[in-house]
Amino acid sequence: MNNTKNRGRIMIIGAGGVATVSTHKCVQIPEVFKEILVASRTLSKCEAIRKDIKQRYGRDIQIVQVDADNISELTALINKFQPDIVLNLALPYQDLHIMDACLETGVHYIDTANYEPLDEAHFEYSWQWAYQERFKKKGIMAVLGSGFDPGVTNVFTAYAQKNLFDEINYLDILDCNAGSHGHAFATNFNPEINIREVTQVVRHWEEGKWIETPAIIEEGSTHFSFDYPVAGAKESYLLYHEELESLVLNIKGLIRARFWMTFSENYLNHLRVLKNVGMTRIDEVDYEGHKIVPVKFLKALLPEPASLGTKYTGKTVIGNIITGKKNGETITRYIYNVCDHEEAFKETGTQAIAYTTGVPATIGAMLMLTGVWQGVGVYNIEQLNPDKFMEALNKYGLPWQVVEHTALPDKV
Repeated sequence: MNNTKNRGRIMIIGAGGVATVSTHKCVQIPEVFKEILVASRTLSKCEAIRKDIKQRYGRDIQIVQVDADNISELTALINKFQPDIVLNLALPYQDLHIMDACLETGVHYIDTANYEPLDEAHFEYSWQWAYQERFKKKGIMAVLGSGFDPGVTNVFTAYAQKNLFDEINYLDILDCNAGSHGHAFATNFNPEINIREVTQVVRHWEEGKWIETPAIIEEGSTHFSFDYPVAGAKESYLLYHEELESLVLNIKGLIRARFWMTFSENYLNHLRVLKNVGMTRIDEVDYEGHKIVPVKFLKALLPEPASLGTKYTGKTVIGNIITGKKNGETITRYIYNVCDHEEAFKETGTQAIAYTTGVPATIGAMLMLTGVWQGVGVYNIEQLNPDKFMEALNKYGLPWQVVEHTALPDKV
C-alpha cells in the first residue's frame, strides 16, 4: 500500500453499533483519522452518531445517506469524498458491491465479515477471494475480517504462530458472552445475520477435511461446559465460523480447528420455537397480498442490537486455546480478552459485542493508513504481521493475556 498520498480520510459505511464504536475510536486517534465520513442508508442513524461524537469530543464528522447496494451511487460518493480507505461495516450482503466501488475508484478496502448471498444462508470467502487479481492489477489492498471473530481471533493465531510456537496443531476458538441485557430474547448483532449463522449445519476442520455435525438447536449438537476466566463455567456449542475457512489455509500444520460459542438454554429454546413456526425463514411468503421475508419481519419485532447497551451487564470472554510444538515440546497456550458491557457503554454508548468488533475494525484501518500493513490484492488478516495489531489492542481498549492451559480433548 502506497501511503505517500495518505491524508487520513476514512469513509465508514454503516451506522449500527459496530460503526458507532469505530467512529468513536477514529475520533480518539485524530493523528491518524483526520477526516471521517459516516455513510448509511438510514441518515437518522448517522445523525445520532454525529450528535454523540460532538457532545463527547467536541469534534464534528461528516455524514451522508447512501445505498450500499447501488454501486454507481457508492462510486460517486467515494469520488466526491476521496477517502484513503473504505471501512465496510454494512451488511455482509453488500460486501461485493462495496468492493466493486473500491475497485472502480482505486481505494483501499477493509471489512469485518465475509460475503453471503441474500437468498441463501451460506457464507464463504470464495466470492471475495475472487477479487485477488483485480485488486492487484488496480494496485490496492483489501483486508478481510478485521472484527473480533473473525479478526482478533485470527491475529491471536498469527501472533502465536510467529512468537509462541514452532508449529500449531490444534486450535479451539471460544466465544463467551456472559452478559445479560434484560430482554426475553434478543440478538447482539443484526438478527438476520445472527439467526442465519446459528441455525446452519456445523463444520469443523480435522485431518485435512471438514466434518459436519448438527446445528446448535438440533438433537445431537456438540457442546460442553468450559470454565471461562472471570465468567466461570458456561455451556459452549460447536459452531461453524468463517475464520476457520481462512485459518486452515494460512496456518500450516493444523490438524484440527474448531469454534465454540456460549448460548443460554433460554436463547436456544426461543430459537427452536421460532424455527419450528417458520419465523427464521429467509424466503418470501405471501401475507395479505404482500410478499414478506419472515426473518426480516422478526428483525422488526426484536430489540435493535445497538440499543441493548443501556441495560447490559456482565462481560464477554473471547480467545483461542492453541496446542502445538515449541523446541520439540508440546505446549498449550490460551490467548484471550475480557470486555465489560457496562464499560463499553460508558465509552461508546454500545454493548461489548459491538465494541469488540468496532475496535479491531479501527485498528486494521489504522495499520493500513499508517503503512504498517502494505500490499496489493486481497488478504485475510492472519496473513499480515500481527505484532502492531496486538500492541494496539492493549492500547485502544481490548487488552489480552496469554496463559498456560491444558489442551481441549478430541471428544468433549
